[in-house]
Amino acid sequence: MNANVAAPSGEVRSRPMTREERKVILASSLGTVFEWYDFYLYGSLAVVIGAQFFSAFDVSTRNVFALLAFAAGFLVRPFGALFFGRLGDLIGRKATFLITILLMGSTTFLVGLLPSYDTIGWIAPVALIVLRMAQGLALGGEYGGAAVYVAEHAPQGRRGFYTSWIQTTATLGLLLSLFVILFVRIQVGEEAFRAWGWRIPFLVSIVLLAVSVYIRMQMQESPAFKKMKEEGSLSKAPLSEAFGQWRNLKVVIFALLGLVAGQAVVWYTGQFYALFFLQSILKVDLFTSNVLIAWSLILGTGGFILFGTLSDRIGRKPVILTGCLIAALTYFPLFHYMTQTANPHLSTAIETVKVEVTADPASCGSVFDPVGIRQFTAPCDVARVAMARAAIRYELVPGPAGSPAKVTFNGTEVAIAPALGTNITNFTNAAVAAGYPRAGDPTIVRTETVIPGTMQAWRMVAVLTLLVIYVTMVYGPIAAALVEFFPTRIRYTAMSLPYHIGNGWFGGFLPPTSFAMVAATGDIYFGLWYPVVVALGTVVIGIFFVPETYKRDIFKG
Repeated sequence: MNANVAAPSGEVRSRPMTREERKVILASSLGTVFEWYDFYLYGSLAVVIGAQFFSAFDVSTRNVFALLAFAAGFLVRPFGALFFGRLGDLIGRKATFLITILLMGSTTFLVGLLPSYDTIGWIAPVALIVLRMAQGLALGGEYGGAAVYVAEHAPQGRRGFYTSWIQTTATLGLLLSLFVILFVRIQVGEEAFRAWGWRIPFLVSIVLLAVSVYIRMQMQESPAFKKMKEEGSLSKAPLSEAFGQWRNLKVVIFALLGLVAGQAVVWYTGQFYALFFLQSILKVDLFTSNVLIAWSLILGTGGFILFGTLSDRIGRKPVILTGCLIAALTYFPLFHYMTQTANPHLSTAIETVKVEVTADPASCGSVFDPVGIRQFTAPCDVARVAMARAAIRYELVPGPAGSPAKVTFNGTEVAIAPALGTNITNFTNAAVAAGYPRAGDPTIVRTETVIPGTMQAWRMVAVLTLLVIYVTMVYGPIAAALVEFFPTRIRYTAMSLPYHIGNGWFGGFLPPTSFAMVAATGDIYFGLWYPVVVALGTVVIGIFFVPETYKRDIFKG
């Protein structure tokens, strides 16, 4: 690998990447792989964990609480960004992201040791939520530290290439968590895995923690921070300087809305909502959907390096905003293609089976429920939520004033029961009778091994890989762009907040919000409007308000 450095005349010339620079990238990237491995473990095992720590509740409620505990990690990420960002600008980059990895690693290990609800009662779920919040706080500080540390070691003109290696770590962390979970499941069996085997991936993380800490202990402080420390020009109040002064605050706002928000929704749509769509809407089994996503990540991950390098040549904005624009313009046809390929009978049924919920509009309320905790009692609302959870496309038809709600499948009425679960069963049976595919329909894409064995499966890998390529376009250059926005004295603090608000809130809540939009409208594709609108908004704001930064000298200021 070659790196570039500015010559005294201002021209850029090539030189080999030094051993120290390789160590910097390795230390930051391995540590961040571990961070994301820990974070994704919980998301992948939320249902299993719900049965362990929320067993006092029924299945639906415990799953909701398990997902809320997962969401708690996203909620606190911006606060972790503020706390650890300030610490990084006060005491140094190296010390701070040593703290974050120790916090993340120890809390993950403790989840594997935590007794279940049946053993210690309500203390178990409370302790789990506390540990999840600690993980979120640590992750809020980790990314900014790694990005700043690598960028401040990178030569001028090669920051996109250097920091793009960090961007691969979220994908690699997800892959690692999927592989470990699948391996343990196969080795111990499904029953044992649900009983105690789920703890093994969490406990194994102690080995990853030891390796990561050892590597980071060998590193030196960033040259930019050392220079400022020697000159006595460190910020004494990075929070107030970053967010209390309009000249810096407006940059934070434009960075959030004009780059990160769009990057976040494209990332979460391509990796997380696509997986949710496969499993919950298209009814692809857990093993197959994970294998398809894993292959798409393997094939597409090199794009992070490609687009990070490209941003060193043509700029950060053209690459990121083009990725947002292409994604927004193609999401609807791509997800339609996914339905036609993964579950062709469902694709046909959506177009041919006429399902109607007819009710007095006054009796229908909002079913928007992004965190899944609302209790619906009105028959109109109960029917619509049940329909969405059964992945049945319906049309809401206004009925006469005072008329009771009714549900029809191709003109045949199906009674609305008081209980949501009963309706899901009844509506599913009615849908199958009307032409929807049954669970386990042989036309639904399936693979028995980790190698997709059919053209149907490989076509799915192809479209999922394209979604991952969109992710690499917007995510590959984002670290370099954010680092270049802010002066060294407040860089860690200022860049971490927009990144984690964008990815923790705009992105982190995309899957439940998009599903809530599906439930509210009856259209399985309606949830895509969330990333489309946000991505297009980012394109507009980015074009007019975000400056290009790829030629900036980050050692000044």
